[in-house]
Formats: sequence, structure tokens, C-alpha cells
Amino acid sequence: ILLVVAILLLSFLPRTAAGSSLPTLVPRSTVQLGRARFSARPMLELATRCDQACVRREAVLLPQDFQEYLFYETLYANGTRTLTTVELSPSEGSTERRWPRRRTRRKRQIYGTDGRFSISGNHFLMDYPFSTTVKISTGCTGVLVSEQHVLTAAHCVHDGRDYVKGAKKIKVGFLTPANGTGRPVMRWARVRRTQVPKGWIQSLNSLSMDYDYALLELRKPHRRLHMELTVAPAAEEMAGKRIHFSGFDSDRPGELVYRFCGVEDETAHLIYQHCDARPGASGSGVYGKVWDPVQHKWERKVIGIFSGHQWLEVGGEQHDYNVAVRLTAPKFAQICYWIRGDYKSCQNE
Repeated sequence: ILLVVAILLLSFLPRTAAGSSLPTLVPRSTVQLGRARFSARPMLELATRCDQACVRREAVLLPQDFQEYLFYETLYANGTRTLTTVELSPSEGSTERRWPRRRTRRKRQIYGTDGRFSISGNHFLMDYPFSTTVKISTGCTGVLVSEQHVLTAAHCVHDGRDYVKGAKKIKVGFLTPANGTGRPVMRWARVRRTQVPKGWIQSLNSLSMDYDYALLELRKPHRRLHMELTVAPAAEEMAGKRIHFSGFDSDRPGELVYRFCGVEDETAHLIYQHCDARPGASGSGVYGKVWDPVQHKWERKVIGIFSGHQWLEVGGEQHDYNVAVRLTAPKFAQICYWIRGDYKSCQNE
């Protein structure tokens, strides 16, 4: 019976079958907005609460309502910004969620014995996939997803109302081995523009983690390997039902911290897990080993972004999770367009 229930619950997750095309996300218009004020305080730690109404609210949205969440702002280095509207194919507008099943309450952020590992040694720091992890100058983490782009959490640059103070001159730090026996050093690269979905920006009353992602474009290409993105599969379709991520946790300054854990549960937008994390890890690229039917092997691919912590209240009981944002098919299509600038080239990813 439990197996049948689990299969039924998984059926609520949106999927993109291997070889199928992504939803069409076409930019329609771009308007100039006023200059950003950069008045918000940086948030190294995002904590939200969600109840039954919160979990169910998007299930009643019409496709055109959901489409507006994928409108996006572009912030340029000189402080100017634009708003771009998009049109999304209605077939991918479903936002059905499934309920987390876990019924335990745990300590926040660190769950039992700390399961994090500090990555040390020049060989490991420069080895893939650890070398794809970068630091955001506002205090968060990011992951390299192209020769010139970094994916991070939206709350690292914007608090839902305004851009944070450090976003105007935001930089990306590359942990680099030091010469001799000294500690690794951070080498900083400037950002040309920042893109944030309206689904995050319009969260004026209560922040929702569903759209907590942003893309940074560097002024110049970097010379490191980057991680590939993919539409997040159901946890059961990843090797070991396990996720991994590395970040610059604030309690271990100057160190790159790696962790992995099993997925506790998931909804259409979020991955619930108990990976140990501290402030500063927000924006880390969450990856799993996903089967590649073309290469016939398991590949590490980014399937989400670590957001923060959530207290979830279901049926009068509180549940405590660390949370990552799932890369749904529409989100993947949007990020792909941000990177490539051509939605047609993203159709058959």
C-alpha cells in the first residue's frame, strides 16, 4: 500500500521526458524601469514559513498568472534596470504540488552530527565539480553554469522589494590556490548584469522560495569548467535519491564546504532535505547524478539552487527542512534563454 501511495504522489511532479522539447518561453517586450535604490540589507540566511494555504495557493493559478512569474528584471552595472515580459506555452503552466510526508521535527540547519566536509588541498579545490563553486560578494555562494554565467539565489541580490546594497558593484570570487604554502586566495571578477524573475520580486508581503534564483553574467569569460543544468527529475530518478552541494558557509571562513544527503521530499517547486548548512551556503548549485540516455552513464547536473530554511505546518504539525529550489521545465527554459539569448536553441535541451 505504501508503495502505491508513493507512486501516486510522485505522479503530481511535472516531468520533461528524455528527448522532449521544453516549453516555449518567448520574450515579448522590454521596458525601462527607474534606477534601483540598493537600499536592502544582504540576507545571508533565508527563513520562511508555509502552511496549508501557502502550499495550495498556486494550484488555482491560471496559466497567464503563472506566466507573469517568469517575467524578469535585468540589472546592469550602471544601476539601470529593465523589465522583460515573456509568453509561456500553456501546456507547461501546471503548478500542482505534492505534500511532504515526513512527520518529524528537527534542529534547524545542522541535523544531528555535522555532515559537512571542508575541501582542502589545491588538487581538490581545482578539481571538478568543486572548482565550479564561486563566492558572491554579497556573502552567498554561486555555481558556474556557462563560460560567463553564475547561478545563485535571488535573495543574495534582492530582498523582494529592492536590490541589496552590494548588488550595484557585485563581484564573483574564484577560490584560487595560493603560491607556496599559504591559504587559498579569492580572486574577484566583475559582473555585467543580473537577472531575477518577477516571481521573486513581487513577493512583497511574504517571501516565497519558489522563484529564489538569479543569474549573473560576468564581464569576461572565466577559464574553468562549468556545470550543466537539467530539469529536475523526481528524486527517485537520481542515483541514490541523493543531492550534493558545495558552498562558502559563514562558520568556516575561507573554506569551501561540501555536503550530501538524501532527499526527504519534494513539491513541484521545492526540494526538502536535511543537508547540513550554515548562512553563506545560499545560492549553492544543488546537483545530483542524473542518467544520460545518450551517453549511457550517470552525469552530475545542477537540478536546483540551495535557498535556505523553511518551517512547514501541515495538519497542525510543524516540520523543519532545509530547502532548495527545483529547476522546473519553465525555469530551465528561462535560465537557458538568459544564458544563450535565443529561446529557439533551448527548445530541445
